[in-house]
Amino acid sequence: MKKTHIVILVLIAAAIVVLVSYMGDLTTYETIASARQKEGKFVNLIAKIDLQQPVEYDAVKNPNYLSFTAVDTLGNRIKVVYHNNKPTDMEKSERVVLKGKVTGDHFDCKDILLKCPSKYKDDPNAMKKNVQATGMN
Repeated sequence: MKKTHIVILVLIAAAIVVLVSYMGDLTTYETIASARQKEGKFVNLIAKIDLQQPVEYDAVKNPNYLSFTAVDTLGNRIKVVYHNNKPTDMEKSERVVLKGKVTGDHFDCKDILLKCPSKYKDDPNAMKKNVQATGMN
């Protein structure tokens, strides 16, 4: 074999190794029902906070305990327990990404990512006004 053939084979092998290593980092989002089937395994949920149910958080009594009910797009509900400070403006978030695992009857959350509400949601003409105000037409 020529040296160029060996170099090309090594580069192809390196590319395959890099692609396989990235495949392990791909994140999939689960529903509450599928997360319950994977009890004890780390999963990512996309849900909304059920504002009809109480949000338990007392910054004086225990600032590292937050409990609320999450609802996924299929209407399934689960109690979420988060052992950290309550994220600012959590109730205003359209959706939340919950990272953790189902333990018994609740979701033991390790991390909460808030999905910001659209600033143009309430006023559909706000974007037009903003563009006109900045001088872009």
